[in-house]
Amino acid sequence: MTKKHVDIITLGCSKNLVDSEQLMRQFGANGYTVAHDPQQATGEIVVINTCGFIDSAKEESVAMILQFAQARKTGKIKRLYVMGCLSERYMNELQNLIPEVDKFYGKFNWKSLLTDLGKTYHAELSEERSLTTPAHYAYIKIAEGCNRSCSYCSIPMITGKYHSRQIAAIEQEVKQLVTKGVKEFQLIAQDLTYYGYDLHRQYQIAELTARLAAIEGVEWLRLHYAYPTHFPMDLLPVIREHPNVCKYLDIALQHSSNAMLKKMRRNITRAETVELLQTIRREVPNIHLRTTMLVGHPDETEADFQDLLAFVREMRFERLGAFIYSEEEGTYAAKHYRDNVPVAVKQQRLDELMRVQESISAEINAAKIGKNLRVIIDRKEDDFYIGRTEFDSPEVDTEVLIRSTTALQTGNFYKTQIIDTQSFDLIGAII
Repeated sequence: MTKKHVDIITLGCSKNLVDSEQLMRQFGANGYTVAHDPQQATGEIVVINTCGFIDSAKEESVAMILQFAQARKTGKIKRLYVMGCLSERYMNELQNLIPEVDKFYGKFNWKSLLTDLGKTYHAELSEERSLTTPAHYAYIKIAEGCNRSCSYCSIPMITGKYHSRQIAAIEQEVKQLVTKGVKEFQLIAQDLTYYGYDLHRQYQIAELTARLAAIEGVEWLRLHYAYPTHFPMDLLPVIREHPNVCKYLDIALQHSSNAMLKKMRRNITRAETVELLQTIRREVPNIHLRTTMLVGHPDETEADFQDLLAFVREMRFERLGAFIYSEEEGTYAAKHYRDNVPVAVKQQRLDELMRVQESISAEINAAKIGKNLRVIIDRKEDDFYIGRTEFDSPEVDTEVLIRSTTALQTGNFYKTQIIDTQSFDLIGAII
């Protein structure tokens, strides 16, 4: 056990990661050494930043807390603290279930952890972070909360109403990170497209993106988690006309069947979704779209699922993820619907959907053979340098595997010819 050392473990999404990075900066300012997601915890303090989105995420978070509660009980660590979405939602239950935890914090009050330790929360460092990502890219959280009312989703109960950060504060954060060598920025929020509406009664994601793209040193800017309903069309020319705004959009659609879209309370129809996607592709040539689908929602019929498969085949998303419906207490679906799709059927549908997407992805990747693309190098593994194109977000998308007889620098861009494909990845050669 090392004194004045903290191990921070982050579960869940990149928005949680930003919170952990801010906490790490505060610990560092108070004289602690900090490790993130260590293979073996060696500090006197462990902080677990939890996820509470769906059953599998909650189970992972609880298992991690129990593991370190045992370490706390046997004296391997001195203090254990828990923060994040799971404890925001289940504070009382967790306190009773796992008393070995010194204190639970929610999603937003984690700053008091410092003062509870007798340390100082440095407000002047509130926009600073200790990056856990490779030094050349970072996530930028532009808002918290969500004003949507999707039937299956517990996030608004955890995060509350939508709250946009001021554009000036986001600009300042990006400028500061550029001075530290960050070149690539992933804009994240529960719903990017709602950005600014709570402050000014108008959507400002287009203005924000354009202003960030104008900052010298921003090489790539990528947009995550758009919402299809009331999509701000003025964003499309910004993506098209700024060369450093990646031709990439993560837009979660969840389903295509009109019956399911209505039950999910998505406030959009299949026809409107198709029209939106066609407009996006027309206005931003060669854009790569990532989406997320949900299978097994209450009352999803085989016809609904077949509609989804047909839709995916027709739209040919470059990137697609999917998950199985799990009933979350307190949501509209839990209150008004019966979870009546058998687990085996849910899994079968998920597997079939991903097989369809695997075939589409393989065809899209194969079409890149012979093309010259700009690739940023993330790391070296064995005999390969691993990089990405502007069409690929870190950790979730396709990677480019490159053999090179000359050393390549992590964080640098290289003109690369795609010469082959391998599973979900591309094989490249430096030009």
